[in-house]
Amino acid sequence: MRVQYEKLHRFCEETFQKYGFNSKDSFVIADVLVQADLFGVESHGVSRILKYIDLLEQKVIQIDAGTEIVKETKLSAVLDAHSAMGQLAATEAMQTAIKKAKQHGIGMVQLRNSNHYGIAGYYALLAAKEHLLGVSMTNSPAIMAPTFCAEALLGSNPIAFAMPAGKYPFLYDGATTVITRGKVELYQKTGKQLMEGWTVDETGKNEVRPDIILKNIREKRGGGILPVGGRGELSAGYKGYGYAMICEIMTSVLGGGVFSMHKTDKGDTSQCFYAVDYGMFGDKREIEDRMQMLISEIHQAKKEEGQQHIYTAGEKEFEKEKEYRENGIPVNDKTYQELEILGKKLGVAW
Repeated sequence: MRVQYEKLHRFCEETFQKYGFNSKDSFVIADVLVQADLFGVESHGVSRILKYIDLLEQKVIQIDAGTEIVKETKLSAVLDAHSAMGQLAATEAMQTAIKKAKQHGIGMVQLRNSNHYGIAGYYALLAAKEHLLGVSMTNSPAIMAPTFCAEALLGSNPIAFAMPAGKYPFLYDGATTVITRGKVELYQKTGKQLMEGWTVDETGKNEVRPDIILKNIREKRGGGILPVGGRGELSAGYKGYGYAMICEIMTSVLGGGVFSMHKTDKGDTSQCFYAVDYGMFGDKREIEDRMQMLISEIHQAKKEEGQQHIYTAGEKEFEKEKEYRENGIPVNDKTYQELEILGKKLGVAW
């Protein structure tokens, strides 16, 4: 089933207005969610709307909470979100970083006591749209079993990096686990089994049933999702483990937040937002041209047999966005039904 972009965006906006958010804030929340669907990241799009509503109804997400400046310099800030809606606190944090970068060359903002904020790439892209280099990371509840460890201690801990170029920015947004918890939940929702080598049970053996993996994570029974690279050292799983540690350091450690292994996912998420004005290294247009030159040289390289194009990070997502804006956004049957039911419950047209 495909749904037009405008219809999906409007539905999300009106839904969050029903829960007490003003029109401006509702637009921001909807924009983050629908952008994920435009990029083809279904696990972080409108399929998550019921999870946010559940947190709102439990009063975990505080509708009227505002960010508080804990510490600030010309180049940096530490903000406390006080369990505000993650998308709103995160957008404010990146806008603060952007403002500092425009004034002083670099802006570095740490955010603690936040909530799930959607796709990390959305915030890195906010900086890129201002011709700045953008970085965003977030920790999450423990789902990753580190190399040689039999229990989940680190989150999916995604890292997003955006750099302006020619046609599209370079936009990398990736979890440090082979898949995210959201993707495991999506497989459960659609009745699919996981790929072997993605997840392990409490004994460290392969487990492909998403319901078992989610139960083990929820009840802290052991096992979990493997780091990028997979199990052990042979396929370099320690690299994904290391990237997750870098994210944890840049979020909870520097921001004074809660470590992944102690998170409840109830207003205790730590995030970071960095913006860099690369104009301090030379002419900005020339740097962007060099970035495009690098991408173009990769495009022109010899292709693997049967392949027509070598992609760089973000290209597929921007191509999907163009197609989905024109022809509608794919929404799986289960999510479509959930949104229909939600619309009837709230009196929001679907």
